[in-house]
Amino acid sequence: MIQIIEKIIEGEILNQKESSAFIHAIENENIATEHIVTVLACIQFRGIQLPEIIGFREALLELSNTLQLNTENAIDLCGTGGDGKNTFNISTTTSLVLAAMGKNVIKHGNYGVSSNCGSSNVLEALGFEFTTNEKKFEEHLKNTNFCFLHAPNFHPTLKKVSEIRKNLGVRTIFNSLGPLVNPCQPKFQMTGTYSLELAKIYQHVLRDVRTNFKVIHSLDGYDEFTMTDATRILGVNSDQTRTSNDYLEQAIIPSTLLGGNTIQESAIIVKNILAGKGSRDQNTVIAGNVAEALHCFDDSIIKLEAYQEANQFILSGQAAKHFNLN
Repeated sequence: MIQIIEKIIEGEILNQKESSAFIHAIENENIATEHIVTVLACIQFRGIQLPEIIGFREALLELSNTLQLNTENAIDLCGTGGDGKNTFNISTTTSLVLAAMGKNVIKHGNYGVSSNCGSSNVLEALGFEFTTNEKKFEEHLKNTNFCFLHAPNFHPTLKKVSEIRKNLGVRTIFNSLGPLVNPCQPKFQMTGTYSLELAKIYQHVLRDVRTNFKVIHSLDGYDEFTMTDATRILGVNSDQTRTSNDYLEQAIIPSTLLGGNTIQESAIIVKNILAGKGSRDQNTVIAGNVAEALHCFDDSIIKLEAYQEANQFILSGQAAKHFNLN
């Protein structure tokens, strides 16, 4: 392990085997906290590289608690976090709307580390209970088309570094890994990244493990499709640039997408949107994300029509009724 530490300090890239060994050392508690911090800080400062992502991902999935669910027609929606934009929970809200519209969503997420309200925080505040019971997950999918996998319940290794990540208070490679290590590995995925370089790494990794996917990076730094600026969307064999003009005459003003100052305030924002009481810009962004997610399932759909359908559905308040959040 000391050789890996020295290699990292010297700015070298870990190969896939070394990256996997680092994760296993954390799991087996064969590495000091100071060394974990050193590796995380050096990688973040230098920039994450493809062999490291692949090695870390494979090790985390190998060590994860298994869960057998039908993933053939399911999607995971998430952002890496760490963009520092303090938006409301866009991917979580999108997931709930999409599920209410009839699509199976198997979402993987965690408490906020570099933000004050991650997907686990807001869902917990809305009354969703975390479980590891496979039958309960099957019931959730059957009854609501939605289930949520709270990452620490399935990744013992992530639990072991949760305090370290919290104390650091900044994004690390674990932010980048989260969307890649859903224990169920749904066949569809829509994920936002805080950098274009990371989006390209994701595109490379997901090509081999997903039926269809979209990796989103807004050119003004958001790890979501916010329509505040041009957005790069990378797919299986595509690299496209979207603008707000695809759905709107003018770009969304960033300040209209801010989240709450507390977890409870953030939950209220999500609940209001689901109940059809969100602001125009909040509804617009969620409808746009729903349209892009629907396109993952069927790339023959007309996205503008999907956007209009999603917007009408959001305004109807049916999503809140679907999850008994009224």
